[in-house]
Amino acid sequence: MNVSTWVWAVTLVALVAVLAVDLLIIGRRPHEPSMKESGGWVAFYVALALLFGVGVWIAAGGGYAAEFYTGWLTEYSLSVDNLFVFVIIMARFAVPRKFQQKVLLIGIVLALLMRGAFIAAGAALISQFSWVFYLFGAFLVYTAINLLKEGENDEEDFKENILIRWAKKALPLSSSFESGKMTVVTETGKRLFTPMLIVMIAIGTTDLLFALDSIPAIFGITKEPYLVFTANVFALMGLRQLFFLLGGLLERLVYLNIGLAAVLAFIGVKLFLEALHTNSLPFINGGHEVHWAPEIPIWLSLLIILGTLGVATVASLAKSSRDRKKELANTKA
Repeated sequence: MNVSTWVWAVTLVALVAVLAVDLLIIGRRPHEPSMKESGGWVAFYVALALLFGVGVWIAAGGGYAAEFYTGWLTEYSLSVDNLFVFVIIMARFAVPRKFQQKVLLIGIVLALLMRGAFIAAGAALISQFSWVFYLFGAFLVYTAINLLKEGENDEEDFKENILIRWAKKALPLSSSFESGKMTVVTETGKRLFTPMLIVMIAIGTTDLLFALDSIPAIFGITKEPYLVFTANVFALMGLRQLFFLLGGLLERLVYLNIGLAAVLAFIGVKLFLEALHTNSLPFINGGHEVHWAPEIPIWLSLLIILGTLGVATVASLAKSSRDRKKELANTKA
């Protein structure tokens, strides 16, 4: 896929413009958006991603469009899992509802910046060393195993990292979020940091960890930096509105981690098989390509990812429904 400099420039300007509009809207007044407002924005961003995929189809063909859609779906699913951690962080630090939009927006911007850096680094590594796919594949399988071990995301599982602990001890902190700013000046003229700074540190470090998972996953679907970048951007757009739209539904997706673990493991195996096709390591098949390794077409990858996430979602909602009925029955008894 040959993407010219001007196409990159137009894409970046357009995406930055969309984010800027979103930032200006949210920046006018902190508030908790209504279901109608959240639903409208989520529908807008999803439609935007679908239209972009159509544009890729027209400009570069159905194969690249399928790669974009598959990558976007995978990254969107991982980003929803990211929302779980955001929920835990905001509950842990008791962020007022009216400031949660601001936290989510800053978290998404940080995620974009970090993923952009990792995409550039990943693309550079891939162009120089094809064997890096072995490492990416092994890392994704390792991540999938960890997801299965951890089970459901829970507030009790959240552990403050060393940066958060240092900030809480070393920085002068106020006990209130005040107006949602990072700092506040007391009546005596002393400047203090608000808990919002600690929340931002927690969100930023969490984004860093999620970027480490998401970038190898998307490179397992497409090697085109343009598609990798745009799939990540569209996957992050609208997440803060999705947070308020889903509300309690996030807590009902009890099998999402299992579904994501299966997806990451599948992509990890796919990366390993592709690495065998471009093998240059002397201790594997004498440094030659391994021709017997099967190739997994992108349409099959899309079907497997869609099916896995669909089954995980339906099973989650069914289990949550059964649990609620049991609770009601026990309450009446």
